[in-house]
Amino acid sequence: MTGAAPLVRQAREGPVVTLTLDSPANRNALSRRLLVELASGLSEAQSDPEVRVVLLTGTGSTFCSGVDLTERLHPPAGEPRATLPEVLSAIVAMPQPVVARVNGHVRAGGMGLVCACDVAVAPQEATFAFSEVRVGVAPAVIAVPALRRMGRRAFDRYALTGDVFDAREAAVSGLLTAAVDDTEALDAWVDAVVGSLLRSAPTAVAATKGLPDLVARRWDDAMDAAEEVSEGLFGAEAAAEGMAAFLERRTPSWVVEWPLGAEGSSGAQGSSGGEGSSGGEGS
Repeated sequence: MTGAAPLVRQAREGPVVTLTLDSPANRNALSRRLLVELASGLSEAQSDPEVRVVLLTGTGSTFCSGVDLTERLHPPAGEPRATLPEVLSAIVAMPQPVVARVNGHVRAGGMGLVCACDVAVAPQEATFAFSEVRVGVAPAVIAVPALRRMGRRAFDRYALTGDVFDAREAAVSGLLTAAVDDTEALDAWVDAVVGSLLRSAPTAVAATKGLPDLVARRWDDAMDAAEEVSEGLFGAEAAAEGMAAFLERRTPSWVVEWPLGAEGSSGAQGSSGGEGSSGGEGS
C-alpha cells in the first residue's frame, strides 16, 4: 500500500547498516511485503562498497515468528516478488558479514534467518522452536541453513517435535553463536563483535565467508581451491597494506573504530550455550 509504514526499517551509522523487522501486528512474520523490503535492504547493502557490516534485528519481544500463515491460507493477489529461499540465499551470499541481533523469540522461518547470518546472539529470555510440524508442515527450506549450523542430533530433536528451547541450548546446538544475560549484554556483545569485524580487511572477510563451503568439497579439490584463494589474497592490495602495517607497527587503513569515534579495539565475548508465543510459523 502506498504510504504504508515500512515493515523493514533501515538505518546507517558509518559503515554499519541495521535492518530492523518492524511488523508488530504479526510479530515480525515473514509476509510478502516484509520479504520484499528485506530483500531490497540486503541488496542495497550488498551493492554499497562503503558498507562493512549488516545487522539484522527486530522490534518488540519477537525477532521473527515465521512465515505469515494468514497469507498462506489467503494468498494476496499477484506473484510474490521475493521468497524466503531467495532472502536466505541473499544473506548467505553477502560479501559483508551479517550479524543477527536476536532481540526476542524465534519461530519457524525466523530460525532460517538466524542460521543464514554469519554471527547470531540472543538474550537468555529468547526462545526458539521449529514449529512447522505443529501446523502440519516440515521445516524444509530452513533446514538448508539450519543443518549447516546445528548438529544433526539437535536438529532432529527439535525439528521433529516442535518443542521450544532456550537461548543457551540454541548456542550449544550451534544455532546461535552465543547467549547473553539480557538486552544490555546483547547490545554490548553486538558492539564488541562489530568492532572486531571493522578491524578486519573487507576483502579478506568476504573470502573467509566462503571457506566453509569450499572445504566441504572433496579433499584434493578443496586444497586446490583453497590455494587459489590464498594466493589471490596474498597478491592483493589489502594484504600488502596489512603486512606493511604490521611491520611498521601501525593500524591498517581499513580499520574503523567502533562505536564511531571510540579509541582502541574491542573483542566479542559471550556465554555459549535462554518460552513465548509468536504469530506466524512455517517455512
